[in-house]
Amino acid sequence: MAVETRATETFLERALADLAACYGGVMVSTGHRLGLYRALAGKGPVSSAELAGWTGCDERYVREWLNSQVAGGYLDYHEETNKYELPPEHVPVLADEESPAFLPPAFEIPASLWFDQERTIEAFRSGDGVPWGDHDERLHHGVSIFYRNAYRASLVPEWLPALDGVVEKLERGARVADVGCGHGHSTVLMASAFERSRFVGIDTHAASLEAARDHAEAAGVAAQVDFRGADAGSYPGGGYDLICFFDAFHDLGDPVGAARRAYEALADDGTLMVVEPFAGDDVPENIGTVARLYYSASTAICVPHSRSEAVGLALGAQAGPARLAEVLREAGFGSVRVAYEGPFNIVLEARR
Repeated sequence: MAVETRATETFLERALADLAACYGGVMVSTGHRLGLYRALAGKGPVSSAELAGWTGCDERYVREWLNSQVAGGYLDYHEETNKYELPPEHVPVLADEESPAFLPPAFEIPASLWFDQERTIEAFRSGDGVPWGDHDERLHHGVSIFYRNAYRASLVPEWLPALDGVVEKLERGARVADVGCGHGHSTVLMASAFERSRFVGIDTHAASLEAARDHAEAAGVAAQVDFRGADAGSYPGGGYDLICFFDAFHDLGDPVGAARRAYEALADDGTLMVVEPFAGDDVPENIGTVARLYYSASTAICVPHSRSEAVGLALGAQAGPARLAEVLREAGFGSVRVAYEGPFNIVLEARR
């Protein structure tokens, strides 16, 4: 079958755009780490010399970086004055570190994937896994900061209220386990919002637990939280009013076993909340920019971690609500429903 020349050219243009985006990601991360976006925010048109002076950088490097940003549509260029401007609409994405849309730290994630590529290739050939803790540390940092802002925007105002009766319990005082807590941002957000409740963060990654303790201390909620090193299928304790998995359930080697442990550890009227990446149930439903991000991350991070643990079920980041519900019911939960659905996440609620 002959290849259509125009179709090939069209696809080449798309692939080149992807290649340019890879280069551009390095520029975004560089601009963030040097404080260039922060210095531009709210300043209006700025010369390369002014920006270099404010940030303590060399003017020639700054000028070339600015031109890369104009070429990519990140900055505006004022030809009559030879100055550059960060549009106000771009500030939440590039300069406001508290914004849920703040993106620069997320570029640490693909940087780590390049660094770890040889391990990924070996895993493809052997079928073995790669544990989360064995990845380049930029993965842990990028995921932590990126998800922190997303959780800040959604966890307390949207996700918890979508669960039946959970907010009322938390306001009265509840016992909560955050399984796979990582750097503890989700745990700290809940503790900050519900001072009468007590929280346990559970993870197997020691460095992440240390970071979580520091975050709790900085937020003034250290007395409400306890971070413990334990496995998702065997952590101690019981009688929890709420058990949470935040973007971690699909990473587990044995999600059925983890859900079964949650079933055992919940109080009789307790709730399991499983927050997962947004996905449909079939491949044709998972096509587009967000699905591409999630499938790619799943290939290099999620599936390898699951394969590194016992069972190695490898649900993947795009398992979809039907498959997730099937796993929860296999673990014993009688009631499973999608409580919330957004552009980036779905929230499942499971009860006995």
